[in-house]
Amino acid sequence: VYLQCGHTVNLPENIIRCEQSNCKFSFFHPARCKPPACLRTCWQYLRYPEQYSPNIDGYCPSCSREALEFVSVTGSSY
Repeated sequence: VYLQCGHTVNLPENIIRCEQSNCKFSFFHPARCKPPACLRTCWQYLRYPEQYSPNIDGYCPSCSREALEFVSVTGSSY
């Protein structure tokens, strides 16, 4: 979320590896752990910080472009 304009933009995915053995996405998740037991005992989705939505103190790329165009056309600040 861009805090200055409130817009959201899908950013390139940063892969943060889960290191817990009870996370099915982890390199440490045992190969022998399979459904249905795995569904009861292991995380089936990524949690924080593996899944996160950063708050960026600024304008989204679209609003930043509009501000630059406005300044170049009018010569005044946005």
